[in-house]
Amino acid sequence: MFARGIGMAAGVAADLAFGDPRRGHPVALFGGAAAALERYTYADDRRAGALHTAALLTGVGVAAAVVQQAGRRRGVPAEAACVAAATFIAAGGTTLSRTGEQMVRLLRASDVEGARRLLPSLCGRDPSVLDAAGLTRAALESIAENTSDAQIGPLVWAAVGGAPAVLVYRAANTLDAMIGNRSPRYARFGWAAARFDDLLNLAPARLTGVLAVVCAPVVGGSPAEAWRVWQRDARKHPSPNAGVAEASFAGALGVRLGGPTQYAYELEIRPTLGDGRTPDVDDLARAVRLSRAVQLLAAVVAISVACRSGRRVSARY
Repeated sequence: MFARGIGMAAGVAADLAFGDPRRGHPVALFGGAAAALERYTYADDRRAGALHTAALLTGVGVAAAVVQQAGRRRGVPAEAACVAAATFIAAGGTTLSRTGEQMVRLLRASDVEGARRLLPSLCGRDPSVLDAAGLTRAALESIAENTSDAQIGPLVWAAVGGAPAVLVYRAANTLDAMIGNRSPRYARFGWAAARFDDLLNLAPARLTGVLAVVCAPVVGGSPAEAWRVWQRDARKHPSPNAGVAEASFAGALGVRLGGPTQYAYELEIRPTLGDGRTPDVDDLARAVRLSRAVQLLAAVVAISVACRSGRRVSARY
């Protein structure tokens, strides 16, 4: 075994057991620090945004590298503990799945107001304009996209670079959520954060697509259809990464995604992904099951990669 693989396995197990902490989550603390810094760095141009993003991500990366190096000097258990803590901090797959299941329960109970209150936990769309069908589609698309962002991305970067890489990934993803949108305030200031997040998610999104194809039979879907819809429709999406996850899920589930998408700052007309029916609540429940299957298989793959690339555990451990 290898120290990085042991740490990742422990971090994934902790996420499965506990999900995201409700208070004092390090990601929330980072978000607060980023917002505080923005009061001094904000300007309506790309250069200011790039400097803001670089300063925050460099700080996270350097701090994580120092801690991991200190752990490495103390031995394999300490190094593995660093990776475990970083993986647990960055991973959000369990909370994503639990939130999806809660949305299913609310919609099955016809509690549209409750579903509207819950939707911001999944995405940044305006829930006030959505009926039950709109909430179902928004939640399903968010489950697909965030399977990549919240879980596959952290696993990929933990396997590739240990604690520093996975924490920089999560920080970049958080910054994208905060300032990477195309609102008037952040159209220029958030450009660098959005583009860097796109870059970091190129590989995770495509791994998500591959695993959705492989796991399609878990929800009664066709791997061939998931592959076909991914290859045909993903490029239509405005995001180079979300399109892969959403199209592969649409094909695996046999549903049609896309259409009018209302955010607080603009209405987007998203392209159609898939040829199937309009998704219903049962399809949303299937999407959550597909997400869990993809997350599990991704963990197996990523931990296996980490065990082959990390530092070998000494015989004395």
